[in-house]
Amino acid sequence: MYEKKIPKDFSCGISVLMEIIGGKWKSYLLFLISTGVRRPSELHRKVPTATSRVLNLQLKELEFHGIICKEIYPEVPPHVEYSLTAFGKSLMPVINAMDAWGSGYVGEFQQLMRQKSELYVVETGE
Repeated sequence: MYEKKIPKDFSCGISVLMEIIGGKWKSYLLFLISTGVRRPSELHRKVPTATSRVLNLQLKELEFHGIICKEIYPEVPPHVEYSLTAFGKSLMPVINAMDAWGSGYVGEFQQLMRQKSELYVVETGE
């Protein structure tokens, strides 16, 4: 894994949480894995806007932190499944709270995005 030259300060709980689930897709990947989407190909289908490289990197980081475990079945072709560890399951109340907040905010968010789009059209003339 890439290590930055300036060491990170993990004296705050939020900094630890953000290190673990702070990637663009990590919390969504955890949500999907908790709901039964376990195969890498299924995860890639559920997140089509993310590249395979990014998803694989974020899955690897979640595995490194002990949030998920990767099970490789000795078959041809190889069969891989991800599941939550006990440590990962302890994060689910946080992920579920994020989901509930986002679900409650979706209407207002969509309205703001429409306004932003309309403002862009007015400013650029497109």
